[in-house]
Amino acid sequence: MSARDEDRFEALELPHGGGLAPTSAWALVRSGQVTLVDVRTSEERKFVGHVPDSVHVPWATGTALTRNPRFARELEAKLGGKDRPALLICRSGKRSAQAVEAAIKAGFSRIANVLEGFEGDLDAQQQRGHDNGWRFHGLPWVQD
Repeated sequence: MSARDEDRFEALELPHGGGLAPTSAWALVRSGQVTLVDVRTSEERKFVGHVPDSVHVPWATGTALTRNPRFARELEAKLGGKDRPALLICRSGKRSAQAVEAAIKAGFSRIANVLEGFEGDLDAQQQRGHDNGWRFHGLPWVQD
């Protein structure tokens, strides 16, 4: 990565390995300076919805959520390199946090988590989407 690219990344205030609130993440995605990567399963994206123009690289697959052994290779291919700024999102921010950790271990240098995830945390009624999350904040999403 060039010094200029590193300066641009630092200017994004993207916490390498840390996390950003959904509204801050959307501002960076909307600016075109960072790629949003959805790490949920294909089924989750299809039936729950997803962020338009997000890249899909599943962290795990199927109903058993079997870990994707090709995750780092697929992520690198979709991003176009390990030094490309990226934010990872899942349902609640937990799987994407694990994916960020794995990506860092695999050598990704500009990667962070979207806190709260797409649907947010469970509330007192064991439902998502009522307290926080991408959709709760009214950010763009579509459903196929």
